[in-house]
Amino acid sequence: MGILNVTPDSFSDGGRFVAPDAALAHAQQMVDAGCDIIDVGAESTRPGATPVSLSEELARLEPALTLLAQKLDAPFSVDTSKAAIAARAAALGAAVINDVWGLQQDPAMAEVVTEAGTAVVITHNRTSIDKSIDIIDDIRRFFERSFAIGQRAGIPYRHLILDPGIGFAKSSRQNRDVIARLGELKDYGLPILVGASRKRFLGTLTGDGIEGTPIGTLTVSLMAIAAGADIVRVHDVATHAAAVKVREALRGKD
Repeated sequence: MGILNVTPDSFSDGGRFVAPDAALAHAQQMVDAGCDIIDVGAESTRPGATPVSLSEELARLEPALTLLAQKLDAPFSVDTSKAAIAARAAALGAAVINDVWGLQQDPAMAEVVTEAGTAVVITHNRTSIDKSIDIIDDIRRFFERSFAIGQRAGIPYRHLILDPGIGFAKSSRQNRDVIARLGELKDYGLPILVGASRKRFLGTLTGDGIEGTPIGTLTVSLMAIAAGADIVRVHDVATHAAAVKVREALRGKD
């Protein structure tokens, strides 16, 4: 999954792809490099980011999505927690809604997903960090609440994708534990997505935040895949696609 931010303030590439033509060019570049789906976001979810109004988020998204639907020969998802945005994105062709609050923030989101027939990424999130909890237990409880919401709305179970939410209200140790224990979430029988790209989520452990660099991100992504991730959400698609090919060849799958 390749990341396409149409925002002026994302921590990594804010402002570079706001213009629709630039967004399309970057999306095509990622597809050519080996990405399977483009994830488009118009509101930064980095810590401390300024919230974006519905009208502003739509104004940023709509031109880019319209162009992607017309010109890009690849599916795209939309990273939003607003049901109205999700509905418009689905109408413009989004195949997946990537909800960083896992159907638990906007009460209309589950019905929108049901009516649109899209897949939905259920991302674990919290309002604050609690270092005392077992993070996998907390993730499982969160997912089960999301499952119940989705079931009531009629979302097919097979349309769910699970994201343990690296960097979302977790301590650095909890983020590390999520990667190490990712296999514990495989019993749901659903695809697992991990998005750790360029996040310095282990900074207090490594002392230098090296995992936020391209080589650090690649290492974390490969560790996540080895632990059970089916999808990695990344900025550096070409590097990851090449590394995955090498890994598969070494495992005798190519």
